[in-house]
Amino acid sequence: MIHRILPACIDNRFRGHRLGLWLFVPITFQNVTESLTHLLTTNGGAQSIATIPLDTYSPSAAQNVVGLFARMGLVQLVLESLLVLVLARYRAMIPLMYVLIVTEYLASRVVAAVKPLALAGTSGASTPMLVIAILSANGLVVSLIGRGYADQSAPGGGAGAH
Repeated sequence: MIHRILPACIDNRFRGHRLGLWLFVPITFQNVTESLTHLLTTNGGAQSIATIPLDTYSPSAAQNVVGLFARMGLVQLVLESLLVLVLARYRAMIPLMYVLIVTEYLASRVVAAVKPLALAGTSGASTPMLVIAILSANGLVVSLIGRGYADQSAPGGGAGAH
């Protein structure tokens, strides 16, 4: 199973079930959109989405929060560009990307529990993040099954399929 997550040959051939590939497209789009929101919107999504009460902060404190959100968006965009690259050129890595997306979601829940934010309401990002995590977990499962893996177990390890 681990060879399906960490393939010996990183090519553009997706070997899992087709649904795993098709789920990866909107997940990638959503993640890139989230990154751009942090980078390009006036408050970086801090108040408008995350409900951080910026209007109750001093101007410099609010500016720092917005700046941190923009920096977070930049880091996300760099990482999301990897998702786009995998989708466009290295589809054999899609199961690994699913593992990373699910791991990031679970780790963010742990961090949120240990270091919670003081919010003015429920974050508008909570539901989309949960949906992406559920879709990603399902995408991981279906990306690990499929006929494309059958030729890897053939004599010669499926070398002709590369």
